[in-house]
Amino acid sequence: MHPAMSEKIIWWGGTLPDLAAMTQAGADSMGGFLGIEFIDCGNDWIKARMPVNAHTRQPFGRLHGGASVALAETIGSVAAGWSVDMDRFVGVGMEINANHIRPAYDGFVYATARPESLGRTTQVWSIRIEDEGGKLVCISRFTVAVIALDRK
Repeated sequence: MHPAMSEKIIWWGGTLPDLAAMTQAGADSMGGFLGIEFIDCGNDWIKARMPVNAHTRQPFGRLHGGASVALAETIGSVAAGWSVDMDRFVGVGMEINANHIRPAYDGFVYATARPESLGRTTQVWSIRIEDEGGKLVCISRFTVAVIALDRK
């Protein structure tokens, strides 16, 4: 077992999230436009992928840093939402940072989000974005406010 993996399930209700529902929820928003798909999860992590294509590249053919940040914020936001009672709460981004390590030119990049802290009102997620060869492209830290659904 990976040292960062846990036996404790962080997802609300104690069951793994519905990956297809996660992907579908963003179909008509930025996630859908960028082609983000949720592809795997475990007890305390979630993985999504995004194509490196005309929608996500900058003019010099590299993955746009903003697309990496959009992927990180998307996976972090969705993960935060599935770790709370969605009938009562929603997670909204407060702060995100990203370090762009190496370029990606084609194929897919894969983002894996893991919680650093799941507090009652604030969550912190770490997101690693890797290329198809498993090389680190970007690392991000994302802070989420957990607010009552009627305040969203």
